[in-house]
Amino acid sequence: MLFRYRALPATLVLAAATLTPAVVSRAEASAVPAQYQLAAVCPSTVIVQTDWYPEADHSELYELAAANGQINTDNKWYTADLIAHGYNTGVKIQIRTGGPAIGDQLVSAELYENSSILLGYIGTDQAIQLSATQSTVAVVAPRLESALEIEWSAAQHPTVKDIADLGKQDIRVLYYNGAPYIAYLIGKGILHEDQIDGSFDGTPSRWVASGGEIAQQGFATADPYQYQYTIKQWLKPIAFQLVSQLGYDPYGDSLATLPANVTKYAACFKKLVPIIQQAQVDYAANPVPADTLIAKLVAKYNDGWDYTAGAAAFAANAQVKDGIIANGPDGVLGDFDLGRVNALIKALSPIYAKEGKTPKSGLVAQDIVTNQFINPSIHLPTS
Repeated sequence: MLFRYRALPATLVLAAATLTPAVVSRAEASAVPAQYQLAAVCPSTVIVQTDWYPEADHSELYELAAANGQINTDNKWYTADLIAHGYNTGVKIQIRTGGPAIGDQLVSAELYENSSILLGYIGTDQAIQLSATQSTVAVVAPRLESALEIEWSAAQHPTVKDIADLGKQDIRVLYYNGAPYIAYLIGKGILHEDQIDGSFDGTPSRWVASGGEIAQQGFATADPYQYQYTIKQWLKPIAFQLVSQLGYDPYGDSLATLPANVTKYAACFKKLVPIIQQAQVDYAANPVPADTLIAKLVAKYNDGWDYTAGAAAFAANAQVKDGIIANGPDGVLGDFDLGRVNALIKALSPIYAKEGKTPKSGLVAQDIVTNQFINPSIHLPTS
């Protein structure tokens, strides 16, 4: 499981305009194109469990949610009309906050404990790990790459250009204990056992105390902004490299469901999945409405997660710039490369087995992901 951390109070907030998407009322449902009509095939409220507080890393969900919904500050839930490309679909979406809001429980556990939750964010690496105990099937991958990265101070380490250089120079690397990507990097000889430290707690305290001598894991959609603008003890740029560039390549924020739901809600997913694909395309074109909603919810929840409109704007730009939101090799946004998933299964199975978390016997990509509901015509514009 990959964790995020709560940043320190912000000192810089970038302005963002508040825009509301054009919404077709329920009374005008007859004017809604058939592909956007969900009432007859989906639950009246499509419930999605996230793995953290509201953030731009879940952009497609907030792109789908109307701006005038109901905010439950006790449970950290947001319920609103589900809007597809400007049209009211006839159902609602409920976005449930994860992480500390659910006691840091795994999203897969939430799906198994509450059958009303239709979808949840589960990375393919975690799906492999839990394939024998809490199996799930991902139906869409709104992001091509994971935002997971390792970061360092460019000023303190001017000759470090990438993660491999961290290994060559034996620079200490903090990470969350148990994160399988570290075992992968060690197995590839990129990092070494004697330089890693699994005691990372998600705060910048040790980085700051070391004066940037150490490196640590983070997220490319958040850390570069936070360290430069909001972490008062630092306020300087950092350098990083995505772990996915080194071959550890899960779909980090895929939306998954229980295996039985693939059949039970097939008619729903046939329409909903392309709507999610299109929502990500729409977000990439104009992230301001969704980012504004995200910042509003963070402020309303007031639970220690510091995430401003400026942070969301940075994340929106970083996701496109760094190829996190991108078309796949086949030109489609949101589908799965089965070869890539099978390669990850091959790489992670021995690592998990060594940790006593043996994946399902004979596991293949089709057990944990499906392209059954993907619309191959949906993609980001290409030049």
